[in-house]
Amino acid sequence: MNRRRFLPLLLSPAFADVRPQAMAEAKSAPPSKITRIDTTYWRSGAELPWKPNWVWVRLHTDSGLVGLGETYPHNEAEAALAHSSVAGMLLGRDPRDIERIWADFYRAFDFQVSGGTEMRVLSAVDLALWDLMGKSLNVPVYRLLGGKSNPEIRLYNTCFGYKYDFNKEPEKIMRELIDRHGIKAIKIWPFDQAGLRNQHQYVTNTDIEEGLLPVRKLRDTFGNEIDIMIEFHGNWDLTSATRIAAALEPYRPMWLEDMLLAGNFEQYRRLADSTSIPLTLSERLAGRLQFLPLLESRAVKYVMFDVTWCGGLSEAKKISSMAEAFQLTVAPHTAGGPLLFYATTHLATAITNLAIQESCQVFYESTWPTMLENPLVPRHGSVRAPELPGL
Repeated sequence: MNRRRFLPLLLSPAFADVRPQAMAEAKSAPPSKITRIDTTYWRSGAELPWKPNWVWVRLHTDSGLVGLGETYPHNEAEAALAHSSVAGMLLGRDPRDIERIWADFYRAFDFQVSGGTEMRVLSAVDLALWDLMGKSLNVPVYRLLGGKSNPEIRLYNTCFGYKYDFNKEPEKIMRELIDRHGIKAIKIWPFDQAGLRNQHQYVTNTDIEEGLLPVRKLRDTFGNEIDIMIEFHGNWDLTSATRIAAALEPYRPMWLEDMLLAGNFEQYRRLADSTSIPLTLSERLAGRLQFLPLLESRAVKYVMFDVTWCGGLSEAKKISSMAEAFQLTVAPHTAGGPLLFYATTHLATAITNLAIQESCQVFYESTWPTMLENPLVPRHGSVRAPELPGL
């Protein structure tokens, strides 16, 4: 496939080297009215070097400034909602009224199930509003969120399929991450195959031993030099999760992620009581009202959210503050498009209870270079927020 066929679309003001445009836009009059909303995404079946499940939302204003937002993974549904419902609620509004717009949208969308397409589109709109605000004031968004608390954002790598199979050669992935990017934390999901095979109903001793193999390789090869996170994608019941956690104790993972389906936090509390390994969840939750019972359960040691799902930067900042009140740190999820990573990096720079941020080697080494000029790339195990206006 000739990737260049996509460059005329991707190398638009949203994805090209934005420095000259951003500086010029920042000198224009402040926006006072949203005049148009449009979306960009790839249709189903598009031939791409990556999974085409991202959608970008652009908000145009009377001053000529354009704000960019993003969400995923059901791009056609999210784009349709942006035009059928969101546009009518947004056109003519002052884009600087971020809190009021968020509250109005949330109350309108609360008639549907919270956390679905409506919340994802609200998240994209919210990111675009923050992008506009930063551009209009000629400052990077992290300055609007509280300033520079964390100049360097520590990263871990999520092992999407790339060069090596983490079940077979996790040590090769880890060595490359250390040598090329200084990253010393890795997330794998070696128990997922057993969960699918057993239809999430039970786990056998053989399943447990199979899942331990890559974990053991990593710990035996690198010792205490690295952190290991284990993702479970909500695949297990309480009994199976308890057995797996017990087997993982000698390998000292940094956390066990989404072992159970999110929702029954009393069961998560029981799981937490059974193991010394910290638990984390969940990017599957949306809005502070869904995170509150999680925090009150005292079941997790790390709080995870996705800014393109949970309600945007506005809501992610509040969820972070709620977690801080419980003496907990956050570990944002970024396994989506490039704007998710950029926006999360701005938030991570501003907050004071950051544990670590997700990154994906295949994105910054392979995918983003086909889309972006000078994409963010980890150095010495961390990344810095851009200093350009907006996101």
